[in-house]
Amino acid sequence: MATYAIGDVQGCYKTLRYLLKHIQFNPTQDRLWFVGDVINRGQGSLAVLHYLYHIQDRISLVLGNHDLHLLAVANGVAPLKKTDTFQDVLNDPQSDMLCTWLRQQPLLHYDPHYKALMTHAGLYPLWDLHTAQKVAQEVETLLRSQDHLAFLNVLYGNQPAVWNENLSGFDRARFIVNAFTRMRVLNREGHLNLEYKDDLEHCPSGFFPWFELPSQVDSNTRLIFGHWARCVLPIPHQNLYQLDTGCAWGNQLTALRLEDDRVFQVDSQE
Repeated sequence: MATYAIGDVQGCYKTLRYLLKHIQFNPTQDRLWFVGDVINRGQGSLAVLHYLYHIQDRISLVLGNHDLHLLAVANGVAPLKKTDTFQDVLNDPQSDMLCTWLRQQPLLHYDPHYKALMTHAGLYPLWDLHTAQKVAQEVETLLRSQDHLAFLNVLYGNQPAVWNENLSGFDRARFIVNAFTRMRVLNREGHLNLEYKDDLEHCPSGFFPWFELPSQVDSNTRLIFGHWARCVLPIPHQNLYQLDTGCAWGNQLTALRLEDDRVFQVDSQE
């Protein structure tokens, strides 16, 4: 029995199945963790969602920004972008079922046995584990409620840019979502710069990768994330496990076996 954390699949169904064959995934014994962004960019978003839904009892999945974008488009509160490749999901007879299931997924997954915390983009440095779990649950409750359409309608935006415990309503929820699903760099006061998408070497003046700022989480806690394909780090790098290795851009899809930190990678099969 083994547990594998897998980087951003982004609709690359053929590569996902190739990776699972490579690691000899046994759905009756093993478990899979997914860092989010399981759809979009690649051409197999529908196949990925159907497969994950089929094995849902064997997986832990956190939401990424592309997954939330699908929910917004599917619910008619955001337009389909020219670069979106999940039209197959929208056209599928089971689209409502798949999107409802996706909407139930968390923003954060923590397993004390592995002492591992998984989110899509990382962990906002001003939050300790308790705070991160609490604010993630706030948004998860909102997404699962009858108010989810109203929230998805105001999901997009870069403000507020810094955390304040006194934030309320949709502004508070939007910041929480941005921190968990879009964060890359921020300044020492905790202000997010959500426009920057380049590599580690060219961060805007005064801004730093989120993991270079002092963390409020025990250094023995493993932080598993994806989202930033241009952030190239060894796996692991201290307590960091950056698993987005750019499969959607023709590079590799990565899996991490949590029992022994062994890394498995396969080239894109798309």
